[in-house]
Amino acid sequence: MNRLKVIAILVFAVICLLCVPPAFSQEDQIDIEALKKDAPRVYIDCGMCDIDYIRTEITFVNYVRDRKEAQIHILVTTLRTGSGGREYTFSFIGQHEFEGINDTQKYFSEQTDTQDEIREGMVKTLKIGLMSYVGKTPIARRIRISFDEEVKPEDVADKWNFWVFSISGSGSFSGEESYKSRSLRSSFSASRVTPELKISISLSGYHSKRKYIYDDETIKSTSENLNFYGLFVKSLSDHWSVGVSLGAASSIFKNIKFALSPAPAIEYNLFPYSQSTRRQLRFMYKIGFNTVHYREETIYNKTSENLWNESLSVTLDLREKWGSISTSLEGSHYFHDFKKNRLTLFTILNLRLFKGLNFFTFGGGSRIRDQLSLVKGGASLEEVLLQRKQLETNYDYFFSIGLSYTFGSIFTNVVNPRFGSHGYGGVSIIID
Repeated sequence: MNRLKVIAILVFAVICLLCVPPAFSQEDQIDIEALKKDAPRVYIDCGMCDIDYIRTEITFVNYVRDRKEAQIHILVTTLRTGSGGREYTFSFIGQHEFEGINDTQKYFSEQTDTQDEIREGMVKTLKIGLMSYVGKTPIARRIRISFDEEVKPEDVADKWNFWVFSISGSGSFSGEESYKSRSLRSSFSASRVTPELKISISLSGYHSKRKYIYDDETIKSTSENLNFYGLFVKSLSDHWSVGVSLGAASSIFKNIKFALSPAPAIEYNLFPYSQSTRRQLRFMYKIGFNTVHYREETIYNKTSENLWNESLSVTLDLREKWGSISTSLEGSHYFHDFKKNRLTLFTILNLRLFKGLNFFTFGGGSRIRDQLSLVKGGASLEEVLLQRKQLETNYDYFFSIGLSYTFGSIFTNVVNPRFGSHGYGGVSIIID
């Protein structure tokens, strides 16, 4: 009798299970897969994003690895905020069927936010921006929109008045039987950034000692640097700014015992500052006064001098679908002798030539005619090798160039974290 009761209970349980519809029937699964085929194709143009996490959290679009195949090109740019966090600007650019449908969303992170909190905020912003496009496709009927009502925080006074401070220090020690090295670094910074004012102060110091032993001969080398920089900027309009900087320095390598350099400046940005994450074309003029005391007599028979100079710089920053470019050109000279001048160029260029093929280059150089602090009598071989004294030069440069080509399937929806990740997913530790 007991066996019959047990069998009856099991049969009843099986019937109940069969009667309960599954969360997703086979028909539903087929329907979702069919809808996914017509889901928007997305290309995420972001070098700092956790792409694997985004693919895992946003599954209602198709990800492609070539921008020309995408219906939505998402360009992500960043700026550092006054509080030490970042402003992330998401530019949604419609292509093909979505041509002309563009949108911009912003996300702000705090300095104390963890990497997980930041990527959660970025995904939330991406979802909001994608709705304008997903709503025009069949997969929209599978989208549910919810609203999390939160209690509005009360207005509180900022006890720091927008000031942010940072202190750091580090030491490095290494050696072997014939070589020993130690170095100490420290820095302090303070900043206050509002839409109207920008104030920045930084102080850094470096001290290094090295000892070499070769054939019973001991060679010692000491290097010291101390730098201070202050900046005050006032916003005049969406295109104009004025400011003043103050620099102070001491360096064994540059033969400077003490130098003080105040310099007022004015800047014009051809594009509105509100578009600075995407495009900038800035022109800056600066006039400065330098009072310098040298450690040793210079090749111009000076132990100290007061100098006036001026500089003009042009900076272009563009981030578009075809790639990005950042380049700056600066020229400066001293008023007492116009032949004492310097011209500096720096460029970073990344071009998407055609499907899968990228070209990149970065480099810079200077034409140097203003080395006023060179030590009289030159430098010995030992001082040159140990970088204790600066040498005279007419120029310096650096340059790098390369190509990359990717081919194969255009879709990048699948995430497989086994044995590590090929993208930006997984666990990482970043020290900034």
